[in-house]
Amino acid sequence: MRHAVVLKALMKRNALFLWRYPFNLVAEVISLLLIFYVIFFGARALVGGNTSFGQTLEGIVMGFMLWTFLIIAYSELAWAFLQEAQQGTLEQLYMCPLGFGWVSFCNAVSGLLINFGITFGMLLIMMATTGRWLHLDLLSIVPLMLLTVWSVYGFGFLMGGLALVFKQVQGALQILQFVWLGLIAAPLDQFPWLKYAPVSWGTHLLGRVMIGGESLFEMPASDVLFLAVNSAVYFALGYLGFKYFERVARDRGLLGHY
Repeated sequence: MRHAVVLKALMKRNALFLWRYPFNLVAEVISLLLIFYVIFFGARALVGGNTSFGQTLEGIVMGFMLWTFLIIAYSELAWAFLQEAQQGTLEQLYMCPLGFGWVSFCNAVSGLLINFGITFGMLLIMMATTGRWLHLDLLSIVPLMLLTVWSVYGFGFLMGGLALVFKQVQGALQILQFVWLGLIAAPLDQFPWLKYAPVSWGTHLLGRVMIGGESLFEMPASDVLFLAVNSAVYFALGYLGFKYFERVARDRGLLGHY
């Protein structure tokens, strides 16, 4: 019961942030859409009337949607730690009887639900304005996106641990944004070894669903299992990194300072 109370409280808090500060959310969505339009229409202008490029344009729509989803997911934990440290409430969260790990997990879950809403809303806008409609099989897309983002949350925990020690990690967060973009855009047929990197294999499977029209239940079980194992490994490594930097921050007495 206590675990559910923490989850409910954090979901309510995050929802109130959106409700009370809608201007910031709208501005962020508009800025992301402007970046997308520059990429999409710039790519379309390069090929003119070449219809064979249509599938690549659909890939841009899907890839940008996934990139937006991932950068919100991995950065929210680090930003949450930074914000709590700035407000002086981080040490109080560590005094939670259920543990800071559960607090972080609940914060990630509540943020994930909001992230889904924002991302799919942007996807509908992008498809409507570009005329590139993807195959939206939610029973296939949602599980694959959850499995893909699982590995990214490992990096989110890792960056959160770095934030506990070094406080200012915004530069590293920005670098990772371009790393995710590269992994999403990289063609696995030319670089098959990238399937072992985070995000790449999940992007490949999502492309088979959203562009190729394939269903999750038509895919070989080994493909989905590989994505699950890959994401689990990266999440575990990231969480272990977080626990290490958390211990360093405690030993140095950094939890209550910014």
